[in-house]
Amino acid sequence: MSVTAIPFAVLRFQYRIARFPLQLIEDQVVAKWDAEAPARLFYERSLGALDATVGGVLGDSTLAKRGAALTERSDALAKAAELDAQAAAKRQAADAELKAKRDKAVAEQRNAREEAEEDVAEARQTAEQRKKEAAEEAAERTAAAKKQADEVAAQRKKSVDAAKRDEQAKIRAAEHQATAAAAAKKKDAAAKREDAAATRAQADRVEKLADAEKEKRQADEA
Repeated sequence: MSVTAIPFAVLRFQYRIARFPLQLIEDQVVAKWDAEAPARLFYERSLGALDATVGGVLGDSTLAKRGAALTERSDALAKAAELDAQAAAKRQAADAELKAKRDKAVAEQRNAREEAEEDVAEARQTAEQRKKEAAEEAAERTAAAKKQADEVAAQRKKSVDAAKRDEQAKIRAAEHQATAAAAAKKKDAAAKREDAAATRAQADRVEKLADAEKEKRQADEA
């Protein structure tokens, strides 16, 4: 062993003694913390940097390598923790965005359902109004048809009565003129028959019209 190697060996031994409390703290306290706890990573990185520096100064390659490895491990864990934190933040933001979208979709669905219910209610109200108006119009048409039928029936009765009166008048006139000439009597009788036939035809037409109006009214009421 060279003369210069002795002081370095002494220093390395002294450093091991000085480092023992630090190692004890790491084993008894720091090791119980979470592997990615910021305080533990800071402590281990500081201890690794110290070992790497002292090992390089004292020519202790084993100590230097161990310190570098501890430093790299601490840096890697710190980086992983940072990435995890970023990922957690992104997940939280994504969850918040997803919740906002879901809430918006629920609100839009609720609004759409309310609008649909309002449209249905309005449509029902419109249908009821139209039904009411149709019933009123049907009632008016029925009343008008009944009135017209009554008027036609009254007119028909009036025509029939008038025809009867005319017929009776003609009969009475014929009786008074019974003594008239045979040719005139025949002529008058023929004229009376023609008038009676026309009157009956008219009465039949009026009756058919009244029956048709009555059937139409009954159909509208049904």
